[in-house]
Amino acid sequence: MAANSIAFTLIFCLGLCALQVTSRTLQDDSMYERHQQWMSHYGKVYKDSQERESRLKIFAQNVKYIESSNNADSNKSYKLGINQFADLTNDEFTTSRNKFKGHMCSSITRTSTFKYENASAVPSTVDWRKKGAVTPVKNQGQCGCCWAFSAVAATEGIHQLTTGKLVSLSEQELVDCDTKGVDQGCEGGLMDDAFKFIIQNHGLSTEAQYPYQGVDGTCSANQASTQAATITGYEDVPANNEQALQKAVANQPISVAIDASGSDFQFYKSGVFTGSCGTQLDHGVTAVGFGIGSDGTKYWLVKNSWGTDWGEEGYIRMQMGVDAVEGLCGIAMQASYPTA
Repeated sequence: MAANSIAFTLIFCLGLCALQVTSRTLQDDSMYERHQQWMSHYGKVYKDSQERESRLKIFAQNVKYIESSNNADSNKSYKLGINQFADLTNDEFTTSRNKFKGHMCSSITRTSTFKYENASAVPSTVDWRKKGAVTPVKNQGQCGCCWAFSAVAATEGIHQLTTGKLVSLSEQELVDCDTKGVDQGCEGGLMDDAFKFIIQNHGLSTEAQYPYQGVDGTCSANQASTQAATITGYEDVPANNEQALQKAVANQPISVAIDASGSDFQFYKSGVFTGSCGTQLDHGVTAVGFGIGSDGTKYWLVKNSWGTDWGEEGYIRMQMGVDAVEGLCGIAMQASYPTA
């Protein structure tokens, strides 16, 4: 009996080990297949099998993080998703795209005028997309020129509100030509300095005339010869004041800087974002409205420049009215807008 018992126990243990190995293999195979499908969807090609294997590991870690986050709290107001950044570590992701030069802010003199200071009767919801003042979502790619996309979106907005014409303007002109100061193309910049350039340059060319390349280029006098939209000045929204920011956004699309370094921001998919984030401003985006979510949470409607596969077709709704005066992710710290 003892021998039979030992034999049974041994067989049972071997069988259990085999099941565990098979389970792990199935999991590995499943993740491999998901990575294959992801690569196909995004047209991803790696230089060799070694890079492919290392990216598969990062992909697997990110997928587990996304699924764990989504399953951890069913009452959470936002969801994460597997997007085009799923094979990047968070450091790789932020290094390649988030180049707003927030560390330069202390040396920049901000304007003291604020034309919307006495604005009254601010509505509960605003969506400048519905009013025809927002161009389709664009994609900066791996060039860290978020500052240019933010400034251009705000300029497109005020141009439409002034002239009635929505024109897609050139970020590449800023990347190539606005290089004598803080702004340095794919290496980063500031929206206020972009506005200064547009004023001094007497406007910007259209996207069609000076198309986006996603790399630092040489300023083309020929492509930049015709300005399609101009601004006369710019103003800063009083810092650390969400009420002031709301007054401004109620009147036009506004350039804002945020801390977009977190993994939850990298993989944001839908809902009102209430995740944890700091105030180390590293990304330029555009506030194009605000509203109230289905659960009563107030939010900022923010246009990003990471393509339509990220977030809600390129947009994120970020919680408005948090306890911190800086706003969620520092959205109220350094907002500005062009004037017609």
